[in-house]
Amino acid sequence: MALAQPMDYAGSISSGQKHLRYFGVHTSSRLQCVGHDRKSRTNQLVVRAVSVDHPQLDFSNPNWKKQFQEDFDKRFSLPHLRDVIDVEPRPTTFSLKSRTPLENVNGSMQESWNGYVNDDDRALLKVLKFASPTSAGAVCIDPDCSWVEQWVHRAGPRKQIYFEPQYVKAGIVTCGGLCPGLNDVIRQIVLTLEKYGVKNIVGIQHGFRGFFEDHLSEVPLSRHVVQNINLAGGSFLGVSRGGANVSDIVDSIQARRLDMLFVLGGNGTHAGANAIHEECRKRKLQVSIVGVPKTIDNDILLMDKTFGFDTAVEAAQRAINSAYIEAHSAFHGIGLVKLMGRSSGFITMHASLSSGQVDICLIPEVPFTLDGPNGVLRHLEHLIETKGFALVCVAEGAGQEYLQKSNATDASGNMVLGDIGVHLQHKIKSHFKNIGVHSDVKYIDPTYMLRAVRANASDAILCTVLGQNAVHGAFAGFSGITTGVCNTHNVYLPIPEVIKTTRFVDPNSRMWHRCLTSTGQPDFH
Repeated sequence: MALAQPMDYAGSISSGQKHLRYFGVHTSSRLQCVGHDRKSRTNQLVVRAVSVDHPQLDFSNPNWKKQFQEDFDKRFSLPHLRDVIDVEPRPTTFSLKSRTPLENVNGSMQESWNGYVNDDDRALLKVLKFASPTSAGAVCIDPDCSWVEQWVHRAGPRKQIYFEPQYVKAGIVTCGGLCPGLNDVIRQIVLTLEKYGVKNIVGIQHGFRGFFEDHLSEVPLSRHVVQNINLAGGSFLGVSRGGANVSDIVDSIQARRLDMLFVLGGNGTHAGANAIHEECRKRKLQVSIVGVPKTIDNDILLMDKTFGFDTAVEAAQRAINSAYIEAHSAFHGIGLVKLMGRSSGFITMHASLSSGQVDICLIPEVPFTLDGPNGVLRHLEHLIETKGFALVCVAEGAGQEYLQKSNATDASGNMVLGDIGVHLQHKIKSHFKNIGVHSDVKYIDPTYMLRAVRANASDAILCTVLGQNAVHGAFAGFSGITTGVCNTHNVYLPIPEVIKTTRFVDPNSRMWHRCLTSTGQPDFH
């Protein structure tokens, strides 16, 4: 039995006897779980359940929890170099207590410093026990919403390492689009590698493209080179989408004699990193592939937050404030701001919450109607009548059903979206013109302003932690892993568990409810 992460089911209170599906098991209930339908316009109370890969778990078996936990432990065990090759550990060279490794004359580690993480240390993936599947944001395993412990590996430096630092060649690559904090992560990886004693560190230019484009040479990295790169936005190494054949990349890794590769990127990049890891395992290479989750949209599974998100929300405030001033100053002014978020509305939701000025927040996870008595346009009329102005914040992936699909994809394989911002701008103008009411619509799209800025203090700290933990994970002999924050604790996770699907805003979560309370918007159905 395997827990598949987070495929959501929306449910509704109904008048008849229905069935509630939990992990493929049907039990009698007044709730019905159905697939998420963005085009649905019915007024429903949304509840959630979690689906799984194998629905054969028998909840009538008194040992089902034990079976579940055993399977969970298997799935979340970390791939290690020892799985495929004979490699012996040695005492770590990482120490914050002295300039030299903490070793006695016989080579054993001193016990006077408690700065290391034990391999058996764990953190809880889920820390909230829900009393009922109808509780706000409930994620349940069985129909009774039983509490089941789910432990994941704690991140940090270990006493034993599986590489000789003086012989290590480490590479760093940044893939996908820009994101605030990339340079901070690069810098911390380099500084931590040097702390272990690594002398040979290189950067791969412009994503995976750097592995096969002959004119893109390796960039030697050291403390001196990266010392101040965190003071600017962008990526010191450059980025690009897409990449070469996995086998060709591993051929290049072998040719370059890389022992460690740190891959900074989102879901697609992590899928590529995992494929590289698997190919290295097939070839029985002593190469550690470690990911650092990079997505400005904050849409990676299981993690509290990804770097760049806080900075993006902060940068969005300037655009929202400008739109507010324009709308407030104009006669019947309507400010419209489009923010990033292809399939997840975290930036738009948090930016709307933090601004306190947004009247309408539209995200991909929550369907809405434009026309009709309960539509967005009618509510805008109400706002103009009562306030004299309005402010709308929309995620780029919201309302795509209203736009013509092109079926085109970008270099990362993502579907090219229609411009919901421009569409809304035209619809709003046309609507108010048709009803004979003056409107002054100001549209702002700050997308690249959000991506290219320097990381703020909060993200800089997160980048520091992630960069350091990535190096600790590689030296601990793990490969095919990524590092992140789960319930405030820094952990290591197997890459396959974080790329199963995108993380979405839960429409039944307390955070979305808080956003609705703040904006005062009605249900647009």
